[in-house]
Amino acid sequence: MKLDLIDVFGSAPLCGNPLAVVHGAEQLDASQMLRLTQWLGFSETTFLLPPTDPAADYKVRIFYPAGELPFAGHPTLGTCHAWLEAGGQPKSAGQVIQECGVGLVEVRQDEGQLAFRAPPFTRTGPLSDAERSEAIRLAGVDPASVVEAVHVANGPKWQLLRLRTAADVLAAEPAAKALPGTDIGLAGPYDEGQSIDWELRAFFADAQGRLVEDPVTGSFNAGVAMHLFAAGLAHRHYRAAQGRMTGADGLVDCRIDHTGNVWIGGRCQSVTRGGALFPAG
Repeated sequence: MKLDLIDVFGSAPLCGNPLAVVHGAEQLDASQMLRLTQWLGFSETTFLLPPTDPAADYKVRIFYPAGELPFAGHPTLGTCHAWLEAGGQPKSAGQVIQECGVGLVEVRQDEGQLAFRAPPFTRTGPLSDAERSEAIRLAGVDPASVVEAVHVANGPKWQLLRLRTAADVLAAEPAAKALPGTDIGLAGPYDEGQSIDWELRAFFADAQGRLVEDPVTGSFNAGVAMHLFAAGLAHRHYRAAQGRMTGADGLVDCRIDHTGNVWIGGRCQSVTRGGALFPAG
C-alpha cells in the first residue's frame, strides 16, 4: 500500500484541507480503515479500491474520525488528483467517474482545476423550530443574524444557517461538544464587488462528541451552492472562502452549467506521494 498527502481547496500551498489517500487498500477492512483515519487525525482519509461498477474508473471509501461517509467533497477532489498523479487513465478523456457510497460522482477538469458535480440532495426543506434553535446554539451565532435555516444534506446531514453577512459567519463562537453525527454549517455574503462572494464555516462532531471546525468542506459547499442557485441568491458562478478561523485559507469555485448541474472546484496539490504504508499486525 502507498500513502499520499494532498492539500485540497487551498488558495495557496498548504492553505487548504489536508487529505490522506491510501492506494491499494483491498487488504484493509472497515475497522482498520477507521483506525488509520483516527490515528492520522485529518478530517478525512480515503481508501482507493478497484471499481465494482463498470462505468466507474475507481472506487473509494471515505472515512472521518467518527465513521464512514457515503460522500464528501474535498476527499472526492483529492482522491481523484491522487489517482491521476499515480497514472490513472479515465475511460473517457477529461472525465473521471468515482464510485462511492452515494453511487457515481463525475469529476472533470474545470479551468485548470478539478471540479466535481454536486450529488443530489438526500434531504431539503426548513429545519424544525427545535432543530433551528439547537443549530443556532451549537454554532454560537446571534439568532438575529439568521436569515434562513434549511437542510442541505447530500451524504453528510448538513444543516445550513444562512446569515446576514460574512462578518456574522466569522463572528460565530461554536460550542465545544455536540452529539456524534452533527453537521452544521454557516454561510453569509460579502458586499458586491469583493473578490470573494460568500464566507462559509462548517462544523461536525467527532466520535468523542467534540464539535470540530472543518478547514474547507466540499460537500457543504455543494449543498450551499445548490440551494443558492435554486433560490436565485447566486447566478452562474461565485467564489466562497472557508477556513480562516482554523488557520486555513480555502477558496472554492461554485458554478452552475446550462443544464442545471452544479460544479464545485478547487486547487489540489500533492504534498507527499507514494509513501510506503505497512498495515498493522
